[in-house]
Amino acid sequence: MSSEPQTLLNVQNLAVQYGAIKALHDVTLEINRGEIVTLIGSNGAGKTTLLRTISGLLRPSAGGIYWPIPDNPKLAARGLTDPIVPLHERSPHQIVRMGISHVPEGRQVFANLTVRENLLLGGYQQTNKDQLRWDIERCYRLFPVLAERQTQMAGTLSGGEQQMLAIGRALMAKPQLLLLDEPSLGLAPLIVRKIFQIIREINAEGTTVFLVEQNAHMALTIAHRAYVLQTGHVIKTDTAARLLEDPDVKKAYLGG
Repeated sequence: MSSEPQTLLNVQNLAVQYGAIKALHDVTLEINRGEIVTLIGSNGAGKTTLLRTISGLLRPSAGGIYWPIPDNPKLAARGLTDPIVPLHERSPHQIVRMGISHVPEGRQVFANLTVRENLLLGGYQQTNKDQLRWDIERCYRLFPVLAERQTQMAGTLSGGEQQMLAIGRALMAKPQLLLLDEPSLGLAPLIVRKIFQIIREINAEGTTVFLVEQNAHMALTIAHRAYVLQTGHVIKTDTAARLLEDPDVKKAYLGG
C-alpha cells in the first residue's frame, strides 16, 4: 500500500524583487521527500532567483518558504523546535544546517584550494572526524576523478571536474535537499550524461533534488515531477513524463 508523499519544502505565493523589477510573482510549489523535481524555463524566467531565495541569499518581498522538520532531539538541541520552519526568515548558514545545500550556477569552486580542501570546506559544520572522512570517501566513490585529483588545485580542473567538485562539496553538508542550478552549463554531451547519471545515484541514495536546468529534455528524463516557469510565474506543473509529451513544452523547450 502506497503512503502519502511527505512534503519536504513548501513555497507559498512567493514574490521577489530587484529594486522595482519583479523577478518572481506569486510562485507556489512543493517538493516531496525522495523526489527529483525540475524547474524549466527560458533565460530570465526567474529560475536562479528562486534557488537563491530558497537558500537564503535573497529575501522575498511577499510569500514564504517553509521547511517541515520532524520531532528530532538533535534538531531541538540546536534550537530547531518549530514543526514548520519559515526558511525566508533564516540566514544562509542556518539553512545549510537544516539540510539544504545549493550548487550555484557557474560552479564557483575555490580555485586556489585543492580538491580535498574544497570538500573539507563543504563539511565545515561536521565535528566528527570519522564521519568527515566517510563523507569524503563517499564523494570519491561518486566521483572517482576527484580522488585522482585530490591534491590538485581546483582552478586547474576541467569544467566537468569542477562541476563534480561543486556537487561533492555540497554533499559534504549531508543535505536532505540538494539545489542544483544549471549543472550541465558549458559541458560536453558525454560529461552531461555522466553528471545526470550521478544526480540519479545521489537521489537513489536518499537525497531529494531540486534541479534547475536549461537542458529541459535531460532534466525531464530524470525528474519525477516538474514546474515550468515563465517570466516569474509558474505556468504549468505535472509529472515529468507528461510534460515531455506536452505540445506547449515541446514547442517552447524541447525543440519541436
